[in-house]
Amino acid sequence: MDDNKAAMQDAMQYAKKFTEDLLSFFGLNADVTVSSSDDEVIEVDVPSTNLNGFLIGQRGENMRSLQFLVSTALKNNGYEFNRVNIDVADYKRQRADRLKVKAEDWMKQVQANGEPMELRSMNAADRRIIHKLAAEYELVSESVGEGRERHIVLKKGE
Repeated sequence: MDDNKAAMQDAMQYAKKFTEDLLSFFGLNADVTVSSSDDEVIEVDVPSTNLNGFLIGQRGENMRSLQFLVSTALKNNGYEFNRVNIDVADYKRQRADRLKVKAEDWMKQVQANGEPMELRSMNAADRRIIHKLAAEYELVSESVGEGRERHIVLKKGE
C-alpha cells in the first residue's frame, strides 16, 4: 500500500473512532461506516437511530457541526486528509436526489426558453450538485452573492 493510501486509511480510522466516541456522549452506540471518495473526502455514514432528528438538526445544521468537529479533530492531530462528509440515515443522499429532480426541471426550462434563471440561496453542497448537473445539460451555472445569500444563476451556453 502506498503512503497516500496508508495516510487515508489512518485518517478514516481516526474519523470513525472520533465520530463513534462523539455519538457515545449522547448515549448512542452506533457502528458508523467510513469510506473515501475520489476527491479525497472521508465519507462517514451514521446509521438510522432514534436520534436521527437530533443528529441531523434543522436543515442539517447539527450534521454540519458534527462534520466540522471531526474535520477539526483530524486537522489538529496532523492528519493529511481532513475533509469530511457526514451523512445521518442517508439524509444528504435523499436530499440530493430530491434536489436533482427539481434541478432537472429548472435546466429544461432554461434550455426551452433561453432565459437566465436565478435560483434560491443554497449551501455549498447543494450548489455543487447544481453546477455538476448544469454541466451535463450544457448550461452555464454561476454562483453569485455572498454568505447565506449565495445562489446560482443558470444560463444557456454561448
